[in-house]
Amino acid sequence: MPAEKNLKKNKFKTALEFTKNIFTTGAVAQTSREVEVEITKYLNANKDLVVVEYGLGHGNITAEILSKLSKNSKLYSFEVNEEFCEYVAKEIEDDRLSIVNDGAENIFKHVEEKVDFFVSSIPITFFSKEKTELILNQSYKALKDKAYFSQILYSKIHIKKFENVFDECEIVKTNNFPAGFIHHCQKT
Repeated sequence: MPAEKNLKKNKFKTALEFTKNIFTTGAVAQTSREVEVEITKYLNANKDLVVVEYGLGHGNITAEILSKLSKNSKLYSFEVNEEFCEYVAKEIEDDRLSIVNDGAENIFKHVEEKVDFFVSSIPITFFSKEKTELILNQSYKALKDKAYFSQILYSKIHIKKFENVFDECEIVKTNNFPAGFIHHCQKT
């Protein structure tokens, strides 16, 4: 019973923290297991990869990414909330993970390699048009050919933002509440 109490307490604490930081998290709770699986479905665990995550949160998507990466892969996880960075640094000890306490618009300050895959849960719907375009264009530039940028949003009305940058885009709806829309975008 005590473990269940702690789990419920942690979920409540996480919901409070996300709500308090709605404009940086874009959510009121951690993403569901269905979203974790869907947003990482194009990761190829058979190769050594460089992966960039925008929006570390409390690390549930981070853990899913790491579970799919080879031992020589690298994950850069960007997060503007310092408390979230500290929390995940304590919860996930993995040499493949580099936590970057900075915004996605500063990717080239921290990542020099070409990127095999982006996973993003940042709230671009709250960003200015210029900031969103900057992040998407820089991500496209950093991607290898045939690589993916996958973004969770809670609406599909923003697809044009992605179609203006990426060569191919698809949306997959998840069945959780609220419904999530994973935007899988590819550089061909």
